[in-house]
Order: sequence, then structure tokens, then C-alpha cells
Amino acid sequence: MFLTIPTLMTWTRIVAIPLIVGIFYLDILPASQNLIATIMFVVFAATDWLDGFLARRLNQTSSFGAFLDPVADKFLVCAALLVLVHLQRTDVFVALIIIGREIAISALREWMALIGATKSVAVHMLGKIKTTVQMVAIPFLLFDGILFGIINTNVWGTWLIWLSAILTVWSMAYYLKKAIPEIRARAK
Repeated sequence: MFLTIPTLMTWTRIVAIPLIVGIFYLDILPASQNLIATIMFVVFAATDWLDGFLARRLNQTSSFGAFLDPVADKFLVCAALLVLVHLQRTDVFVALIIIGREIAISALREWMALIGATKSVAVHMLGKIKTTVQMVAIPFLLFDGILFGIINTNVWGTWLIWLSAILTVWSMAYYLKKAIPEIRARAK
């Protein structure tokens, strides 16, 4: 099930990365760059929910899709964070926390799969909340302006991305705590 509708939607998140980054290299007004990048990020991020919904609805779930979906999310978030660091809209420390956690937890999940203990690091609600906060913070920071004449997206985005960093560390600690007994049991 390599080319199902849900899997193709997941691939769009990966394809979106150079498009979103490329917007900031176009010779257009910065406000236009921000708006286009924000809209693109929101649309492509929404495919995360939609591809899962369609996979279940169309009975097109697959192990490849289950693998690719979180990879696409991580690529999209990491690329956006690097753009935001480059634009000096977020702190490099935040990006390091979030990207470092994604690498560490991906490696942990791979290890746990090798030892047959994937259930101990299955996705938890804390990880979903972390992702949701990231997916709200990033478009706010990409937009970098006043939304609806009242919301300073830079201020809100900055608070939310730092909250996301805190949730990132918390969720990593949670997954490590769940995995350590399995690792100790097999590290003989």
C-alpha cells in the first residue's frame, strides 16, 4: 500500500518542505512571504489529521503509512523551526530541544522495536499535546504580524513554542521512563 490516497497525502508534507522554505527566497514583500508560508504550513499540517482519517475510513492503513506519517511530521516541523531560527523568530535553543528530542525518541522507538517492546513507547496523549502546541506556535511565528487586528502572533508564537519545548522535554522524560525497565531487562 505504497501509493494510497492517505500515503500520497503524507508525502505532500515532505514535498511541502522546500516549497515553504523557498517562499522566503522569493522577491516579494516579507508580509507576503509570511502569509504564504503560514497558509502552506497550516494546509500541509492539516493533512496529518486528514491522511489518518482517510486511512481508517478507506481501510487503507499500512505499516509503511504508519512509518511515514510521523517522519513527515518531524521533517515539516524541523524544517519550519530551522526557517524560524534563520529568520530570528525563535531561539536556537528551542529548536535544539525540539529537534534533539525528535531524534532521540525516534532512535528509542527503533531500539524498542528491535527488542520487541514497542508498546512501552507507543504514542501518548502528552506527545499529541506537544505536537498540537507546536502546530499552533509555528504558523504564528511564520505569520509574524498582527492577526485580526488584535493578536500579536509573534508574542503568542514565542510563548507557545517555549511551552512546546517544555512539553517536549516532559514527553521525552515520559517515554524514557516507560522504556527504561524494558531496556534494563534486556541489557544483560
